[in-house]
Amino acid sequence: MVFTKYIQGTYTQFIKNVLYRYVNILVQCKQNQFFEFNWRFFLNFGLKNIACCMKDKIIIIITVLFVFSSKTISQSNCNFIFLPGGLNFMPLKANNQEARLGLLYYTSTTNLKVDIGNTVDLLSFESSDSKTRITAGIEFMTYAFSKSYAGKRLQISAVDGFFGGNFSYSSQFEKSKLLARFRIIHNSAHLVDGSYDADKDVWIDGKEPIPFTKDFWELTVAHQLQSENYLLKYYGGLSYATLVRPDELKKYNFNFGFEFAVPNIFGKVFSNDANIFLADHFYLDGTAKYSGSNQLMVGMKFGSWNKKGIGRPFLS
Repeated sequence: MVFTKYIQGTYTQFIKNVLYRYVNILVQCKQNQFFEFNWRFFLNFGLKNIACCMKDKIIIIITVLFVFSSKTISQSNCNFIFLPGGLNFMPLKANNQEARLGLLYYTSTTNLKVDIGNTVDLLSFESSDSKTRITAGIEFMTYAFSKSYAGKRLQISAVDGFFGGNFSYSSQFEKSKLLARFRIIHNSAHLVDGSYDADKDVWIDGKEPIPFTKDFWELTVAHQLQSENYLLKYYGGLSYATLVRPDELKKYNFNFGFEFAVPNIFGKVFSNDANIFLADHFYLDGTAKYSGSNQLMVGMKFGSWNKKGIGRPFLS
């Protein structure tokens, strides 16, 4: 009742549809089949309807799941955690469109990429043995591109902003892990002061700003192999944009890649792991026709590989 007082028009109908389908599926499933129930709800409702009006509905869906699922889990064999520690699906190391905080300096061009962002898991549903997890979270990120230091200050040429939410799944086996992540993201790009010549009152190189927007969903599936001596994760995914500007942008995009890490070759640093890693990410998108781009990264990460830490790229 609290939601319907504040949601008008299509959002009111959206809430009614969520509640109706959620309760309808709940009646059909036994309480000890919680994970089957949530996946059926996600497939039955989410993939068909979430792509529209993405920004507000992410918050609504997570809130509804929180309110109703907490009561169900208390009577089942599953554990519910609000604000769990860590992340169920770690950001992909070589993917530019991931939430991170840091700087990337290109020695060949002296250009600079500034990343400001974070991703947080808000809700977690775990099996009684903690081997299977489903989480829901939010992520916000901005990366800025700079190619000038005129006037002893950093001039930003362009800024890309991303915000949205995600659902992730993981299942732990004896020596491997199966992972999946479904993201809903709004992306917009902007030219800023570094692309404008204030003295001549013109845009540099005649490149005037144009509206650039992508509202898209993305599904990534990964398989992770791990032992005491190494970790290997390989993955693939696709995305579809429900809204693009300009219209020439391709709506379907594809990606795949891998991450390989070896821990503690040179020993630990202040009792923390030091992982040498190699990561590669290939992305296929385009405007009038498809074109591929590849990002290869070699570096070291301080801290557990499956948790947040400090990364130092040597080659990118």
